[in-house]
Amino acid sequence: AGPAGAGPGAAMAAAPRWRERLFALYFLSHIPITALIDLQPLLPAGIAPRALTDLLQQYATAFRDPMMLQPPEWFKAFIYCEAFLQLPFFPIAAYAFLKGGCRWIRTPAIIYSTHVATTLFAILAHILFHDFSKSEHAGPQTLRERLVLLSIYLPYLLIPLLLLFTMLCNPHYKHVEKRKRK
Repeated sequence: AGPAGAGPGAAMAAAPRWRERLFALYFLSHIPITALIDLQPLLPAGIAPRALTDLLQQYATAFRDPMMLQPPEWFKAFIYCEAFLQLPFFPIAAYAFLKGGCRWIRTPAIIYSTHVATTLFAILAHILFHDFSKSEHAGPQTLRERLVLLSIYLPYLLIPLLLLFTMLCNPHYKHVEKRKRK
């Protein structure tokens, strides 16, 4: 049943609050991760604080992720997209999903989720199929190591796909409000 005084149709058309909370958490958590960790490969050596470079090094070693220490050019292009397209969008999206029910986020969320899903397919394929034996930094060699690294990146595919599905299929976001003319 819907809220008090609302008919059963109101609950069906309402925004999916659990998903909005998940999306808000995703975008809020992405801000420090992007700013402090993901953008490091774009910075000149010695610019990032030692604690952050150590954290990146520990991550790359523990999860055998050489892309973060010595990114291929295509991966670096994705990091530039993250810096200049995605990072400015994160607080906007976090606001919309924390507030809830913001239909205006639909088109930007579709653009964001489609872009990120596309980049993640390339990254996941690289993790699964690339020969890392010639990498300067240790990369995954066994299937288990590849799957562990894949598990780090996978949420950044699955949540945008859920976001895309929500924006395209949920009746709340499909409804377009008509503005009244004055």
